[in-house]
Amino acid sequence: MSSRSAESVRIEAVSKMYGDFRALDDVSLTVEAGEFVAILGPSGSGKSTLLMAVAGFIRPDRGRIFFGDSDIVRLPANQRGFGVVFQSYALFPHMDVMANVTFPLQVRGVPQDAARRRALAALDVVKLGGYGSRRIGELSGGQRQRVALARAIVFEPKVLLMDEPLSALDKILREEMQIEIRELHNKLQITTLYVTHDQREALTIADRVAVMDKGKIVQLDNPETIYRRPVNEFVARFIGEATILPLAEARAVVSGDLGAVAPSAYALMVRSEDFCLARSGDENGWLAVGGLLRGVVFQGDSWLLQVDLADGQAITARAQKHFSAEVGALEVGQTIDLHVQRDRVHFL
Repeated sequence: MSSRSAESVRIEAVSKMYGDFRALDDVSLTVEAGEFVAILGPSGSGKSTLLMAVAGFIRPDRGRIFFGDSDIVRLPANQRGFGVVFQSYALFPHMDVMANVTFPLQVRGVPQDAARRRALAALDVVKLGGYGSRRIGELSGGQRQRVALARAIVFEPKVLLMDEPLSALDKILREEMQIEIRELHNKLQITTLYVTHDQREALTIADRVAVMDKGKIVQLDNPETIYRRPVNEFVARFIGEATILPLAEARAVVSGDLGAVAPSAYALMVRSEDFCLARSGDENGWLAVGGLLRGVVFQGDSWLLQVDLADGQAITARAQKHFSAEVGALEVGQTIDLHVQRDRVHFL
């Protein structure tokens, strides 16, 4: 099966209040035709409210939502023609897989034979060929998630909306499904808006990530930029592990040339995995910070080092496998130097 030609979704200055609580605060976002955008944020940040407004299940208090060139903010959900995958999957337990997947086509008046052919094609796309006669209760969590996906794409929507679709799965299956959803998008090129609270999931799956906090989008960019160059401390701490030092303190505890620092900068950020126990290559391209080693925790693919700086601040460094010899020589209570390449330092 193939998707119809994709359309863009444009959200303009959308706001939503629940009593005194501002769930959405003047949010604007454009998802280009065929693009995959993940909305990422903690609980209560407004991400699901935004998705439900696009789907038509919530009416914003203010603002507009465009599908292509048409303002759809007052259009009922059942007339928008968007595919939606909910966190709970919302499958019909009394129906078999085939009946669940053909349901959207029957609602649209598609003849039974044609609906069955399209459902079989959708099940093949999500790797469930031959599962049409299975009951929903006979399926694993991952299989149910695939059925929900098949049902959402079977009528070839121009927009696919997904609200925390993998949250009920275990870690291994969730990571497998992230790749499968990305591959499905690459194949069908459906304009996709995807809500998640899982930072790694958002970075893995999306073309761009919109990070939300307190009803606002605080940063919108490609995954690498979001991770490497967060715009503020909230984004830096929410995505990945980071050491953040106020600039005045950083100048006191970091040895080496910090280089050019913008006048607006107020803090220095280093990702935990960018710290090294030894320098390599050009000695001039490195900075260092010293502290007291408080703990060493083995975590499979790396060691987490807990270090107290001279001013009392606790930071963490993640030593990778190739530093196993250096980690083996460490003793809790000793003073150590953590090194970082200058181009891995980001200023907030």
